[in-house]
Amino acid sequence: MADDRFHVYDTTLRDGAQQEGLNLTVADKLAIARHLDGLGVGFIEGGWPGANPKDTEFFRRAQTELDLKHAQLAAFGATRRAGVKAADDPLVAALRESGAPIVTLVAKSHDRHVELALRTTLEENLAMIRDTVSHLTAEGQRVFLDAEHFFDGYRSNPAYALEVLRTAAEAGASVVALCDTNGGMLPDELADVVHEAAGTGARVGIHCHDDTGCAVANTLAAVKAGATHVQGCANGYGERSGNANLFTVVANLQLKRGFDLVPPQSLREMTRIAHAITEVTNVTPNSHQPYVGTSAFAHKAGLHASAIKVDPNLYQHIDPAEVGNDMRMLVSDMAGRASVELKGRELGYELTGEQSRQLVERVKDLEARGHTFEAADASFELLLRDTVDGEHRRYFTVESWRVIVERRPGGDVVSEATVKLHAKGERIIATGEGNGPVNALDKAVRLALEKLYPELAGVELIDFKVRILEGTHGTDAVTRVLITSSDATGEWATVGVGENIIEASWQALEQAVTYGLLRAGHSA
Repeated sequence: MADDRFHVYDTTLRDGAQQEGLNLTVADKLAIARHLDGLGVGFIEGGWPGANPKDTEFFRRAQTELDLKHAQLAAFGATRRAGVKAADDPLVAALRESGAPIVTLVAKSHDRHVELALRTTLEENLAMIRDTVSHLTAEGQRVFLDAEHFFDGYRSNPAYALEVLRTAAEAGASVVALCDTNGGMLPDELADVVHEAAGTGARVGIHCHDDTGCAVANTLAAVKAGATHVQGCANGYGERSGNANLFTVVANLQLKRGFDLVPPQSLREMTRIAHAITEVTNVTPNSHQPYVGTSAFAHKAGLHASAIKVDPNLYQHIDPAEVGNDMRMLVSDMAGRASVELKGRELGYELTGEQSRQLVERVKDLEARGHTFEAADASFELLLRDTVDGEHRRYFTVESWRVIVERRPGGDVVSEATVKLHAKGERIIATGEGNGPVNALDKAVRLALEKLYPELAGVELIDFKVRILEGTHGTDAVTRVLITSSDATGEWATVGVGENIIEASWQALEQAVTYGLLRAGHSA
């Protein structure tokens, strides 16, 4: 298990699951727990057993289905109710019977919350904390305490907020985590309060929300002020604006501050784990997320590319490989020769100066007309090969295509596409029917070419995006279409632009099929 001198505590399965639109099944929670354990976090908060059937079931199944190598499970719950002994409170019993070695208790540390929300006295709140912590520790469980609304409570009544920490620590709590529950703190003022809290003698942790956009900065400030326990959520999930992004916190502390938090080989899995969790949650990954986002080490400006060509560290704060990410060169109308040369090298080409110049001119000309190559790497590679080889790489040529959209009796709308192609010395005519024009064209092309190129059976169109370009309006606007395709080994994106949306779609579709055949190793 992880070193106890400094805690990395994940609360994705409880606090993160409160994010709007995020609904985790028990199987989802078990899968995420395995990913987090693979990262090497010390503690995984599984939920609130007894409060809802799903979390109770999670802890039951976790005892036989989770084989954790690094982490310990923590069960979350509240202190006993006012006027009831901890030993007699059914929710405390659920924590005791959860099988979790750690219990994290939430307790009020804001005097107004005690009086208005709990509707009890300040003295009784302290008794509730003391009784519940001592009862669970006597039962053999380790107890952490989340001091809810601590920073707002400190503003309101600092003496009482600090007394909550002392009471919990004296009763046996291993850690008291200071919670910026409303997420309204800023780093400098938060650090001052954490320093005061650490002076009580209690071991202090930090739990931040991101309502000011400072959750990670606040967490780092708290560590500098004496916190030795950090809480956060994978990918910054959480209610409202989310929680401190645990991946960013861990990477910053380990790579920037020298903390030994997770094994280096696990840190190199961070990007993969972050993306794997988004697959489980079905939440679109944030491409601009620090360290693990697909754009975290992507370079677009020609000035950057020129410097990176000399030394990648000139425009990168770490080696992306340390967190399992990659540097990417984006090609756009901002590109210079260095950008396309680096991108060409990434694709296995050493471009001459003249080839670089020609390619830059073609990229800028096409992007001026609406193309975008930073989002369509496959289209750029075909353009690059065209420049290097001196002619377009063709597996087939198009004689003509047409699409008919028909509304049939009963209200069904069906599209029918016919393509006439030449491939391997044959003239091929094929017709496909689909639920839309692009779907019909896709089916017609496959029908025409699959006998000659069987690999196309494994190529799938997985995403289709349409954008009306700025500077034009109405139904005669220029349209950009981006198509993402996949096969058994990866994905690629292609772009088409035209005043006719079907023409733009055909351009992107034709390139997608061409690139798929290139990936399959066919000679043009």
